[in-house]
Amino acid sequence: MARIPDIKKEITIPEGIKATIINNILTINGEKGSLSREFTHPKIQIKIKDNIIALICKNPRKKQKALFGTFIAHINNMIKGTTKEFEYKMKTVFSHFPIKLSVEGKDFIIQNFLGERASRKALILEGVNVDIEGDDVTVHGIDIEKVGQTVANIERATLVRNRDVRVFQDGVYRTSKGEK
Repeated sequence: MARIPDIKKEITIPEGIKATIINNILTINGEKGSLSREFTHPKIQIKIKDNIIALICKNPRKKQKALFGTFIAHINNMIKGTTKEFEYKMKTVFSHFPIKLSVEGKDFIIQNFLGERASRKALILEGVNVDIEGDDVTVHGIDIEKVGQTVANIERATLVRNRDVRVFQDGVYRTSKGEK
């Protein structure tokens, strides 16, 4: 059986960003804030020298290769988030009953959805900001996973139940995503 070559990847740290790794917890500090994440796997090593984050995987198998790519994607997203914020745009759609949106603390409140008397709530995760301007909702923050999960929470809160979704297309839907 042939030996599988080691895989290596170097990620250059841009100016103004500081990266440290202590006990497999990578912390990246930038102008927008700080993000930390734990990266642990026995075959994957992460080292920082000068302005380079080096990832090394010795004798990888299929799952280690996949995890190696995932680690790289997470590190790149952490670097992007600390330099530029991630921003998702959402649109409110309704046909019969006008939906009223508001933010109260860590809750996104949806009132009068399909004429319901009880308001629906979606959780806004820590470090995520939600801005409402008329029918447009903007969700932004430095952690892409928390921003994306907040958007998913809002979409899930406006799920139409016990009605034909082809007729009742009311809700709050994501229209775009990307960097700010």
